[in-house]
Amino acid sequence: MTTATQRGTAYESQASIGTTVPFESIQEPGCYICNWSGHLLRVPEDGVAPGRSPLVNIIGTEPLFVTKLSENPFITVTKAKMIASNLDCSVNF
Repeated sequence: MTTATQRGTAYESQASIGTTVPFESIQEPGCYICNWSGHLLRVPEDGVAPGRSPLVNIIGTEPLFVTKLSENPFITVTKAKMIASNLDCSVNF
C-alpha cells in the first residue's frame, strides 16, 4: 500500500479527482496538475502499465506532489483549468 497526503486522509490504490499524491506514486492514467509549478501532466495508460518503464522520472531533494484533475488524460485544457481552479490549484498552463 502506498501512503501520501490526500487532504487529511491516506492515499490508497485509486486516486479520485482532487486527490494529492507524490509524483512517483501515480499508478493510474489521468490528467494531473503539478503542485510545485502549476503545469499540466497527461499520464496515458502506457505511462503506468505494469512492467513498463516510466515515461518520465523526476528526481529532486524535495518531494513533488501532483493533484488528479481527471481520469481522462486528454481532457481539454479549458476543462482542466476549470477543475484546477475549483480545487484552488495554481494554474500555469
